[in-house]
Amino acid sequence: MSVPVINTAQMREWERATWASGQNEIEVIRRVGKRVARRARRLTRADDLILILAGKGKNGSDASATREFLDGRKNELLDIAAPENFLPALETALAQKPALIIDGLFGIGLNRPLDNGWIKLIERVNESKIPVLSIDVPSGLDADTGEHFGAAIEAAVTLTVGAPKIGMLAQAAWPFVGRLEVAEDVGLVSCPVETEMNWTQPEDFQGFPPRRAVAGHKGSFGHLAVVAGSFGFHGAAVLATHAAQRAQPGLVTLFAQEKIYPVVAPQLQSAMVGVWKPETNFQKTITAFLVGCGLAGTDLADAMKLFTRELWLESELPVIVDATALDWISSAEFPKDAVRVVTPHPGEAAHLLKTTADKVQSARPQALRAISKQLGNCWVVLKGHQTLIGRSTGELFVNPSGNPHLGQGGSGDALAGYISGLLAQTQLQEDVEKTLRYAVWQHGHAADGLQAARSNWVVEDLVEEIGNVR
Repeated sequence: MSVPVINTAQMREWERATWASGQNEIEVIRRVGKRVARRARRLTRADDLILILAGKGKNGSDASATREFLDGRKNELLDIAAPENFLPALETALAQKPALIIDGLFGIGLNRPLDNGWIKLIERVNESKIPVLSIDVPSGLDADTGEHFGAAIEAAVTLTVGAPKIGMLAQAAWPFVGRLEVAEDVGLVSCPVETEMNWTQPEDFQGFPPRRAVAGHKGSFGHLAVVAGSFGFHGAAVLATHAAQRAQPGLVTLFAQEKIYPVVAPQLQSAMVGVWKPETNFQKTITAFLVGCGLAGTDLADAMKLFTRELWLESELPVIVDATALDWISSAEFPKDAVRVVTPHPGEAAHLLKTTADKVQSARPQALRAISKQLGNCWVVLKGHQTLIGRSTGELFVNPSGNPHLGQGGSGDALAGYISGLLAQTQLQEDVEKTLRYAVWQHGHAADGLQAARSNWVVEDLVEEIGNVR
């Protein structure tokens, strides 16, 4: 199940509830060590050297506990109490060129500026450019604010215990946190607190999407209309259509502008292709619309704007709006219970809110809620690092999957297409929140799989893989 994003005080409350239940703190530390060691083995190869940096607190105990479980790996432990005395030992250890450093210097209890000795030690670790696996929080980082106390470890991966801490989702924290992952299975009792922010876990999608009826046919699984593509931007329409097909709706029809029809039609086989005109009559079989991908070069802008606004305001069907079309939708209310989704990246979100992308990034939950409220309480998928899903009220969900190599043209078109292909299916419209979360997670997880397999993948490869990971 998804886990709440919490602050330090709430984590302490959780720990107290665990000890009060009779759970042994030593056993929890041992389980954390086992979980960290499992991740460290995945980051290294047999006979690699792992350098373990342990401070004098509980975080240091977690780090020391990893040694028992580092099967097949050489390891060296530096149990650091006074940093000045250990700088020579650190230099000697770094000279052995360890493949990984496990960071257990400070945990979430740090609440004061670091002295010069600690700053020098942390800076030396960062200068080494050796990948770091931080336990719970990168040492030196404030887990509540995301700011550092003079310096902080720049981790490749942070394996946080129990649940993410709110500060690690802040823009200021991203260079230090690296890839954020959660170690749930460490013996803590069920979290006693609930928060508006939740961290999606892969286990959330067990049994989802639900099994299809054995007698189902193409008429059973929806018909998506994709209104996309213009001169110079026809590739976006093709990518979105192919990605929609990976969600396996019964039918997909791309409505392209006449100038690009001869270009896009030969690239699509099982998807149908029609010409979009202001007077286009859409089939009665259509169950959802995607509008916006690759429309930046349209020479029918006024007619397309009118069509998009009317669709947003009047259609009873799900409408997903992306890219250029985000500028065309009205802030007026749409039909009650109708599904509306927008998928802005930070720059597009800033344009909608008449602010800057940096301000959006510095307050992503607030930006998402403001966009949703402005657009009639629609669903918002705020793309970017740790993509955020939600509406103006209710829970927000943070997506953990994906990597910086998604920063390629066409990646957003693929996501919009896949979301739309899922939401065209009536069965998946029953839980829009879960469907959106699943789509975003699949998109990121596909990119993670591709990056693990090869370093030169492109968006066309992503479209091939999306929906195929479990």
